[in-house]
Amino acid sequence: MASTTAVTTTYWGQNSYGATHSDVANFQKPLAFYCQDDAIDVFPVAFLDVFFGTGGVPSINLANICNDKDNATFSGTDLPVCTSVGSDIEACQAKGKIVTLSLGGAGGSVGFTSDTQGEQLADTVWNLFLGGSSSTRPFGGAVLDGVDLDIEGGTSTGYAAFVNRVRSYANSASKKYYITAAPQCPYPDASLGGVLNAASFDAVYVQFYNNVCGLQNFGVAEDWDFGIWDNWARTISPNPNVKIYVGAPASSTAAGTGYQAIGTLSSIAVTMRQSFPSFGGVMLWDASQAYANGRYDLGIKNALSAAGGTGFTFPACSAPPYVAGSQYTGGSQVSYGGYIWQAKFWSSQVPTSDPNGEWSAISACTGAGSVPSSSSSAPPSGPTGVSCGGVAAWSSSTVYTGGQQASFDGHLWTAQWWTEGDTPGGSAGVWTDDGVCSSAQAIAKPRAQGKDAAAAAQKLSRSSRPNVNSRVFRKL
Repeated sequence: MASTTAVTTTYWGQNSYGATHSDVANFQKPLAFYCQDDAIDVFPVAFLDVFFGTGGVPSINLANICNDKDNATFSGTDLPVCTSVGSDIEACQAKGKIVTLSLGGAGGSVGFTSDTQGEQLADTVWNLFLGGSSSTRPFGGAVLDGVDLDIEGGTSTGYAAFVNRVRSYANSASKKYYITAAPQCPYPDASLGGVLNAASFDAVYVQFYNNVCGLQNFGVAEDWDFGIWDNWARTISPNPNVKIYVGAPASSTAAGTGYQAIGTLSSIAVTMRQSFPSFGGVMLWDASQAYANGRYDLGIKNALSAAGGTGFTFPACSAPPYVAGSQYTGGSQVSYGGYIWQAKFWSSQVPTSDPNGEWSAISACTGAGSVPSSSSSAPPSGPTGVSCGGVAAWSSSTVYTGGQQASFDGHLWTAQWWTEGDTPGGSAGVWTDDGVCSSAQAIAKPRAQGKDAAAAAQKLSRSSRPNVNSRVFRKL
């Protein structure tokens, strides 16, 4: 998604404004209506919300524009014929817009039972919407520019296989195709966390709304977690060049929480632009809400354009170097490992990109202070013998939240986030191996004190599963 400035992505297809208002004049317009200026660069068309419908064929619902109730469908299927949308797609592409197909949504019939099903749907999507061929193409000859996963429930089974299959087709094509995802901001995403680690994405539109890590809590170290997503992009993602977007509601009625006045969102976006190299732009939900809200989309585009091009200059590591063995109070800032960190509360741990840890990365940085210093010898890289005394054995039926421990296969494990049924050491990557159990004596850990103790206790309540049904849609 190359651009001389940060990119703006705005979802289209769900008539979100119409779901919360009665003034028809502001209901969702045809796609081409929103392509008449440079405000929006990328349009995910939402949604393909049925994976295997009548006749084994998927279906799409574009609210008041095209759906299987108001439009003709292909024989033996619930797949609507949306010829006019195809014409709009081509018109927008002719103006340099990227138009992709978003799969999922909060109310769809989606999900796979196996990797084989994921690959099967990838074959179908390629033929119906992308570079393949079929007699049942809803948008006619229009060829979309890629796919987006907005999966807000269910398991991750099959999605990596889906993405990898689409990617295999795209790699052999002359046209550039994009693959994106829209996880919610709690890291890792409950539905897509493992998928993001197992497949290559070009951009990730993180929904910073309807959750405690939303835009309403920007600047609150224990809540705002763009730094964790930056670390994921640069050190974990199969594509180290993946871009992270700040996803935002385009009006106060587009989501439950997270909406910010355009000046506030602009300030946040520019700060992230100047702080993290993975920042790619801003995603808005959705076009109908943005236009009705004083062209909110144009406001954020202007702010990003004024901030300059997409090249990134690392700021200096201006905070004091982290000193191993020291104790820090909430709000303290240190430089460590290429980031400036802020303590969420009383802290004695080494700063890491752990959603349930004691530190929050507030900026990438370079220079003096990026390498840790120590008041004594550095701690060992990992425990070799730890006590498992008093720690219950892991159980597949027990719910664990971030920080809770269990013993399994002769090792002590700590959950990094909410989990149930994920085996320690398994592919989900939920558990941290603390080492081989060596004794039955309980492990002593430092305790926070005073106000920081309350904050430390509160962090456990913030590690639950993210909210679902996170967007306001659909009005037919």
